Amino acid sequence: MLSWIAALLAGILTAHLAQRWCFPYFWRDALFLTRVMRYGARLEFYKRSSRIVTVVDRFVQQAQRIPEKAFLIYEGVTHSYGELEERSNRVARVFEDAVKKGDTVALLMSNEPDFISVWFGFCKLGCAVAFLNTNIKSRSLLHCFNCCGAKLLVVGADLLETLEDIIPSLQEDRIEVWCLTRESPRPGVRSLLDKMESASQEPIPAERRSVRCLKTPTLYIFTSGTTGLPKAAVITHLQSLKAAGGFWAYSATGSDVIYTPLPLYHSAASLVGIGGTIELGATCVLKKKFSASQFWHDCRKHNVTIFQYIGEVCRYLCNQPVAGNEKDHRVRMGVGNGLRLDVWREFLGRFGEIRMCEIYGSTEGNLCFMNHVGKIGAVGRSNFFYKLIFKYDLVKYDLVREEPVRDHNGFCQHVQK
Repeated sequence: MLSWIAALLAGILTAHLAQRWCFPYFWRDALFLTRVMRYGARLEFYKRSSRIVTVVDRFVQQAQRIPEKAFLIYEGVTHSYGELEERSNRVARVFEDAVKKGDTVALLMSNEPDFISVWFGFCKLGCAVAFLNTNIKSRSLLHCFNCCGAKLLVVGADLLETLEDIIPSLQEDRIEVWCLTRESPRPGVRSLLDKMESASQEPIPAERRSVRCLKTPTLYIFTSGTTGLPKAAVITHLQSLKAAGGFWAYSATGSDVIYTPLPLYHSAASLVGIGGTIELGATCVLKKKFSASQFWHDCRKHNVTIFQYIGEVCRYLCNQPVAGNEKDHRVRMGVGNGLRLDVWREFLGRFGEIRMCEIYGSTEGNLCFMNHVGKIGAVGRSNFFYKLIFKYDLVKYDLVREEPVRDHNGFCQHVQK
């Protein structure tokens, strides 16, 4: 009997050592993919169901479940789920007769709570919303309207001046322009805040926003147009739901506080950040604009546990003067993309063991990779189990010619591990 137990223990130990040596991420992969499959099963249920639950539907559910909980913290002011729900209802009531289900409206706003109120208000009317990049102007802005077919524009009070030279063209095209002010700032531009304050906060019937197919467009997200005119990525309800599951897949919970200093017109902030906050029932600290000098102060002040980054954000933080309390925070995870290897190491050395979770993918892409293990320098994780769920291949790429490496028959070549 003892020899049998000893043999069993030896076998377990050998298997454990073999797993640690050959498959060091096995259990972490298994846990991560279990969560991905659970979320995917829910989306598959939506596809086959007559009652599709969108991101806005999830927001309404959370507002009913936790109406008093902080949803957004912006410039020191806390906005609860219930408050944003009522405010978005007011927006919907203002425009319920001005637009019809299936219309497209455009939104040109900086980061602020009413960005979400207006966004969700139009979604509750069954409209698709075009997020206009606040850095594009004049001819490029007019091009955006031609791309998405929007017949109504809501602009933030701080961005109205950027429209001065194209407002006559918009009026010629019969595009209504509304500004988030209490009084009309100029002829031809209608004020919105006064209309919202006098509108009813009663919700629009859910049938108005209901969709029968998850591949129905819900958003248009535009590039900055640095290589030409801005291009529109068409975002479906399915894509927005997938993005909203990102934080959850990384094991975030409703008790997390998420710091979003990225622009809401970008998919990282709107789809992953706001959508992910809603999915968790968590709290988002929204920053109007990224500030390297205020970043850690904000994190300490609001007990931030997760932050979003993109591009050179982490490098900007590393370039700040060294301070004695740099590791005095509760941040445990960063989620984003574009983090360079050298900056990654320096960032962890200065600010503590923060799990940096890179996401590799594009707004309009059909596949993304997620570095859920936090391995330094990796943009994603590929394994046998992942390939069972998603069909893809990794191929060799010539960095000099900027094209895939091909064999004598012209076919791409599999990359080695």
